[in-house]
Amino acid sequence: MAFEKSILCIGAGYVGGPTMAMIARKCPQYRVTVVDTNPKRIAAWNSDTLPIYEPGLDEIVKGARGRNLFFSTRIDAAIQEADVIFVSVNTPTKTFGAGAGMAADLQYWEKTARQIREASQSPKIIVEKSTLPVKTALAMERILTATANGVRFDILSNPEFMAEGTGIKDLESPDRVLIGSRETPDGIRARGELVKIYANWVPRERIITSNIWSSELSKLVSNAFLAQRISSINAISSLCEKTEANITEVARAVGMDSRLGDKFLNASIGFGGSCFKKDILNLVYLCRQYGLDEVADYWDGVVRINDYQKERFVLNMLRAMFNTLAGKRICLFGFAFKANTGDTRESPAIYVSRRLLEERAELVITDPRALANAGVDLADTKGEIAFVEDPCEAAAGCDAIAVMTEWGIYATLDFKKIYETMRKPAFIFDGRNILDHQNLFRIGFNVFPVGKPPLTHF
Repeated sequence: MAFEKSILCIGAGYVGGPTMAMIARKCPQYRVTVVDTNPKRIAAWNSDTLPIYEPGLDEIVKGARGRNLFFSTRIDAAIQEADVIFVSVNTPTKTFGAGAGMAADLQYWEKTARQIREASQSPKIIVEKSTLPVKTALAMERILTATANGVRFDILSNPEFMAEGTGIKDLESPDRVLIGSRETPDGIRARGELVKIYANWVPRERIITSNIWSSELSKLVSNAFLAQRISSINAISSLCEKTEANITEVARAVGMDSRLGDKFLNASIGFGGSCFKKDILNLVYLCRQYGLDEVADYWDGVVRINDYQKERFVLNMLRAMFNTLAGKRICLFGFAFKANTGDTRESPAIYVSRRLLEERAELVITDPRALANAGVDLADTKGEIAFVEDPCEAAAGCDAIAVMTEWGIYATLDFKKIYETMRKPAFIFDGRNILDHQNLFRIGFNVFPVGKPPLTHF
């Protein structure tokens, strides 16, 4: 079959794989190839067990794979054949040198840019898909045009706004698709080519075009705003506990303000995932670089509140359980940073687990999808840890349950039977406020929600 266009994505991770699978499904007239330097990851994409879990992803990949969707390690050959190249490589926070712990580490991105330059023999549209600092496109332009090889490159910014757990829905029916370009005739022409791809299934009014710097910055600012809402409501939850106010009632009243809406107003143990902390710290670093220290301090406070919330959760457990956790068995319900994903990057459960082990507690961890990643995250810790898939079995013999992830299954468990198998007094610390607290109290549990007065039998 002759394809109208050849689309390539470099990077087969949480963004690249699902995004290209959706393009392949919606655009059968295009050949879509995903490449990566990790052969095991590519082999998994070509197998019956995909390397990531996302509801609905299996069906889409298996429907398009081998038809117009291909996964390969032949990066140079794929670059040569491509008309449009999405760059979706990892951009972690730097762990060394200037900006360590805050700035984005762009070494993988730069290596990719150089590889594209060396392998290209025809004009390419390069699409930034990774989350990158503002003005990164300028550096990419300089790298790609550093040699006079006669190949034309047009750089676009197309940040992803998909959320893990709802990624397929977000890709199929996005709130918006943002495409930034240089405001030159060539830049606008290249931008129009990317608009045509998305217009195969996204209504034109949801495709936003902008200058390239606005597009790059919008991704960081969007995540910063979302994370700020979580930390804001968590900051108020501590005041609610002191004043006997109810955080759910406060959030409902605040959320009905049409200027705010009701999203990201669920108090919890804190946010996690690969984006929020990384992007906020990147934004803090950028603000400091431009001498905007007051702005940087504000956004740095969002991260500090998140860290404070996790530590406060542990200290509440310690105080409630008679100021010692040594030798007590605590079951963590969930380890993924959110429901409907196996991703544990920056999960609050990692911090809470380490702190509980420091207090000499014994841990039992259960999660529908994240046990393997939990084992990796805690591999270097000392202490007694068990990993049990069945939550009822995991809770047996424990002193306390701590809900770390808002998996729907936890709200449907038979807590009366669970209570009978636990040591007494039995505690539940609902870090996501998803359980029926009054019912748990009637069963016999001592219940400690986030942002609400505890329900105790002593």
